[in-house]
Amino acid sequence: MENLVTIIHILAAAGVIGLVLLQHGKGADMGAAFGSGASGSLFGVSGSSNFMSKATAICVAIFFATSLTLAYMASHRVGNGSVVKAPEVKTEVKQPATKPAETKPVETTPAGNAAKDIPN
Repeated sequence: MENLVTIIHILAAAGVIGLVLLQHGKGADMGAAFGSGASGSLFGVSGSSNFMSKATAICVAIFFATSLTLAYMASHRVGNGSVVKAPEVKTEVKQPATKPAETKPVETTPAGNAAKDIPN
């Protein structure tokens, strides 16, 4: 699906480029080359559009739609859509630290003492 949208995108881009280059600008007649091409309005004469301008508008709309579609497809890929290989993460299982054997001090108490009878 993505390949089909990409092909349509490239064809629309080539169409826009070709149609824009084939059209001549407003006031691009012989008089405009010598400075007498001033028109009555700021953006040129507004009139009915011909086939070339309508075809250009259609190609631009297709180009815009395919651009948005390709951006959506790229951002919603399943899995890792990157061309860069992800670094491998090495996980180490850390063992809990073992405590050294504890030695209890030997208590020296007099015989018959009650503290000797209490367990530690």
